[in-house]
Amino acid sequence: MKIAVYGATGMVGSQIIAEAAARGHELTAVSRSGKEVEGTTAFTAELSDTAAYRQLGKDNDVIVISVPPSRTGGDHQEYLDAFEEITETLTDARLIVIGGAGATEVNGVRLLDTPGFPEEYKAEATTCAAVYDMFTSVSGITWTVVAPAPVIAPGTRTGSYTLGTDSPAGDFVSTQDFAVAILDEIETPAHANRRMSVASEK
Repeated sequence: MKIAVYGATGMVGSQIIAEAAARGHELTAVSRSGKEVEGTTAFTAELSDTAAYRQLGKDNDVIVISVPPSRTGGDHQEYLDAFEEITETLTDARLIVIGGAGATEVNGVRLLDTPGFPEEYKAEATTCAAVYDMFTSVSGITWTVVAPAPVIAPGTRTGSYTLGTDSPAGDFVSTQDFAVAILDEIETPAHANRRMSVASEK
């Protein structure tokens, strides 16, 4: 399968690349710098480059977007504008978007709206929630938003994980097991046009 990954050198994207490569997929690593990633074809593009996104959609079976909004105080509107264009761009490629845990819900309340949600993560969580809301109202494309557990960090690849939908599947997920779940979804789709959440098994 041909898979393009935006954010291929990031904490999550690099693990998606590693897992996909181990399974023998043909990979394109998409970044602003066009950095070479072993086992992939490098592709230079901004998330906001609609023409590049459209070309990737023609050349690949799946596009994975593992790019967070600015975490250094930058304006998130450019990020939101890019996703607005993406949701309005028809493509035959399936789209997998790495979302945030803050937009998932417990008893109908988003985590980002619960007491004690860390203030330093609220801006990012709010933006990711807005992106998810965009996807829930689109048609003509096939998408899955994948939300990690509230804590995601490098760890061990166990190959086992727990899935949820709109609520967190657990408290923690390793980036390796998160990548396993994403590749399983790519190879055997079960969450078309809906959200899935992932946690490592305890």
